[in-house]
Amino acid sequence: MNDDRVVSGGMRILLVGAGGVGDAIAKIAARRSFYELIVVSDFDESRAERTIAAIAARHGEESAQRFRAEQIDASDPYAVESLVREHRISHVMNAVEPKFVPTIFAGALAAGANYLDMAMSLSEPHPTDPHRQTGVKLGDDQFAQAPDWQKLGQLALVGMGVEPGLSDVFARYASDHLFSEIDELGTRDGANLVVRDDEGNEMFAPSFSIWTTIEECLNPPVIWQKDEGWFTTPPFSEPEVFVFPEGIGPVECVNVEHEEVLLMPRWLDAKRVTFKYGLGAEFIGVLKTLHLLGLDSTLPLRVRGADAAGVAGPVEVAPRDVVAAALPDPASIGPRMSGKTCAGVWVTGTGLDGEPREVYLYHVSDNEWTMREYDAQCVVWQTAMNPVIALELLATGVWKGSGVLGPEAFDAAPFLELMARPLDEGGYDQPWGLDERTPTRAG
Repeated sequence: MNDDRVVSGGMRILLVGAGGVGDAIAKIAARRSFYELIVVSDFDESRAERTIAAIAARHGEESAQRFRAEQIDASDPYAVESLVREHRISHVMNAVEPKFVPTIFAGALAAGANYLDMAMSLSEPHPTDPHRQTGVKLGDDQFAQAPDWQKLGQLALVGMGVEPGLSDVFARYASDHLFSEIDELGTRDGANLVVRDDEGNEMFAPSFSIWTTIEECLNPPVIWQKDEGWFTTPPFSEPEVFVFPEGIGPVECVNVEHEEVLLMPRWLDAKRVTFKYGLGAEFIGVLKTLHLLGLDSTLPLRVRGADAAGVAGPVEVAPRDVVAAALPDPASIGPRMSGKTCAGVWVTGTGLDGEPREVYLYHVSDNEWTMREYDAQCVVWQTAMNPVIALELLATGVWKGSGVLGPEAFDAAPFLELMARPLDEGGYDQPWGLDERTPTRAG
């Protein structure tokens, strides 16, 4: 790769979280030269150290010298603020569960740093009518603080993963370059991934954080319609079979709560915005059972146990944390996984020629390739690539802004160009697809 084509700058990044996505962010960034320092931090500092050791083993000690490991308590805004000040951080990259968004967000603002995340502040269902009306929506708490960020000239770029993130970039591109009028922006996510145990049998092992997956899938999904605004439906509503490209094929997708629906209408003109995820019957069944048993709850329960010294007695534990601890770490299942995952946006409406148009803009990530090139399974790698591209565009001044902004607020063309450009020309060598489809509805 020709690093000379990437502008070297003084960006100093605090990466909060060295789990699957955080680890992949660091590994992708190790091949780039747009930053001066990345502080990899985690509650378990050994995980941060392991990430840096992997970078040193693959790229050499000189590359690893741009990384530093630190311990952090992401639930403490003062801990975030302290590390930002200590290391003169310019950008905080949040790569932990969305329950930590408020504290990391606050710590970055207080310390004068810019901020990026891949999942926004959590929602709260409507207290009396959760399957028709919204309560507190995803990101509401962050957008409420937008004047503070704007006043200080700091940027909070929210929802900058793959979904949300790349999907929002695709939506902006479609709005700018492909359509004169948009009927629906429909994020559609599907895969043909299989995880097998040592005997070769398929096993239940979510490819992304089960904590986040439960939050997304069991909350009432949100839909946007121009004449109604935001409203909700029951979980797993409106199933449809969507045909995904590059050999994945037809997958049944259902409505799921997701940030795109809360982000896209703020910047893009569309009659309808939806998000549907290909979960599969088995996964939906597991999620319904967890909910039936109360194992999706985040409220701590007192259970029999022992403290750190081994003294018997009641301890408090959240059921959802127990579920997360019982399942394989998504970062560890790559060697057992095969197949591809696809993220994209299905857009219907009127093309620039005035005729009905239907397209699917997408990116496919192959697990065999991501494991070989980055030692990261494809779902976390695909998520991690996008904030690194965004950070590079911010470092080089191609993207600029202040306040609380989603990916739709920025020009999509430079992002997609950099993403698709070959490695030896300073890009990320990740082509994206545009699948023209026969319009199924007009206007």
